Amino acid sequence: MTYTAVLLICAVTLALAFWGLRLRRTAGDFYVASRRVSPWMNAAAIAGEYLSAASFLGVIGLIVSVGALGLWLPLGYAAGFVMLLVFVAAPLRRSGAYTLPDFMMLRFRSAALRRITALVVVVLGWFYVVPQLHGAALVTDFATALPGWTGAAVVVGLVLAVVLSGGMRSVTLAQAVQYWIKLTALLIPAIFIALRWDSVQHTASGGGADAASGAITSLSDQLPGDPLVVFSLVLALSLGALGLPHVLVRFYTNPDGASARSTVTVLLALLGLFYLITVFLGVTAALVLPDDDAAADADTALLQLPAVLFDPVASDVLLALLVAGAFAAFLSTASGLVVSVSAVVSQELFGGSVAGFRWGAVIAVVVPVLLTVMTASLGLAGAVAMVFTMAASTVAPVMLLGIWWQRMNAAGAVAAMLAGGSASTAALLSGILFFGSEAPVLLAYPGVWSIPLAFCVAVAVSLATAPMPSAAAVVARLHLPEG
Repeated sequence: MTYTAVLLICAVTLALAFWGLRLRRTAGDFYVASRRVSPWMNAAAIAGEYLSAASFLGVIGLIVSVGALGLWLPLGYAAGFVMLLVFVAAPLRRSGAYTLPDFMMLRFRSAALRRITALVVVVLGWFYVVPQLHGAALVTDFATALPGWTGAAVVVGLVLAVVLSGGMRSVTLAQAVQYWIKLTALLIPAIFIALRWDSVQHTASGGGADAASGAITSLSDQLPGDPLVVFSLVLALSLGALGLPHVLVRFYTNPDGASARSTVTVLLALLGLFYLITVFLGVTAALVLPDDDAAADADTALLQLPAVLFDPVASDVLLALLVAGAFAAFLSTASGLVVSVSAVVSQELFGGSVAGFRWGAVIAVVVPVLLTVMTASLGLAGAVAMVFTMAASTVAPVMLLGIWWQRMNAAGAVAAMLAGGSASTAALLSGILFFGSEAPVLLAYPGVWSIPLAFCVAVAVSLATAPMPSAAAVVARLHLPEG
C-alpha cells in the first residue's frame, strides 16, 4: 500500500507538470507565472513549498527528542510570515523584479552586490534541498524494502520533470495541490487519534490516564527552555523567512502589492491549521513512543505512530497516507528551491533565457545530490534551522533596511551580507566539525549574535559612506501604490 501511495503522488505530480506545460507560453510564465497568480492559489503554493521535511517530519521528531523546545519551531516558522506581511510582501511585488539579485540591483545599483546575492541564493537553495533528499531517503528506508537512495532519486527526477516542463507555472499548480495532500495526510491520522484518545492515554508511558497526565506535565515543565536557545531559534526562524529565495520569489507572481498582502493573510491561516495538527501529533508521539535521542529515529516518529496506536490494517493505511504526505513535502519544497536557483542561474549566466532556466534547474539539483551522498542527516528540523539562520544573517537585514531605510547604501549592503554570512556559516560549521552534538550554544545557535551583527554592520557602513542619490526614487516606488 505504501508503494501505491508513492506512485499516486508521482502520477499526480507528473500530471500537473504536463498541465503546466500546456499553459506555458512565454518566458514570464517560466519565471513568475506571468504575474497572474491569485492570492488563494499563491498562498496554497507558498504553504506547499514552505512546509518542508522539517515541518512535516522534523517538528514532530524534535518534540519527541528534545521536548518543549520543538514547540517553538512552529511559532518561529509562522512568525516569519507576519514579518513578511508587515514589512516585505507589497514593496517586494512593487519592485517588479524577477529574482532577488534583480531586486538588489534595482535598489542599490551595485553589480558586486548582485553577484553576492546570486551566490547566497544558490548556496541557500543547495543547502535547503539536501534535507529534502535526506528525508526522502529516510522515509523510503523506513516504510519500504527499497534502499533509501531510491526515494531521493524519485524526488530529483520528479522535480526536474516539473521544473523543466513548465517552470513557475507548473510548480505553482503542483505546490498548491501538494499542500492539501500534506494537510490531509496529517489531518486524517489526527482525527483517528483524537477519536480514540482513551487508548492513547493508556499507551502513554505504559498505562493509564495518570501516566499520560504526568507525561504532559513533564513536557510543559520544560517551557520555555534555555532562554538563549529559544530566543536565537525564534529570531532566526522569524527573520529567516525574509531571506529565503524560494519564498520571496512567490510575491513576484502576484498581480500587485495588495494581492501580495492578501496572499500572506491567507497563508497565515493555512500555516496555522497545519502547525496545530503537527503539534498535536508531536505531543502524542512524545507520550506514546519510547525515548530516543537519535536524530534519524526521531525524524521517523510520525511514521511510527500508526503501528503503536492502531491495528495492522488501519496502521498500513495510515502509514501509506503519511508516506504520501511526506513525499508531497519533499517534492513541493525541492521544486520551489530549484525554481528560485534556476531563475538566478539563468539571469546571471544565460541572459535570462528559457534554455538557461533549464540548465539552471540541472545545476540546482546536481550539487545537492552530491552533498546528500557525502553527508549524513543532522536531523531534519536542525538542518533546516541552519539554513534559516544563514538567510536571516545575510539577505534579511539587507531586505528590511533596503526597503525601509532610505540611507541604506550598496556599501552597507555588501558589508552586511559578507559579515553576517561569514559569521553564521563559520559558527555553524565549526560547531558541527569540532563539537558535534555538544557544540556551545553560541555556535549551535549563532543567530542570536550573527543577525544583530549584520544589522549593525549595515547601519555603520552606510552612515560612514556616501548616500545613494537614486535611493529616494526607488524607495518611493516600493511604498507608493501601483498607478
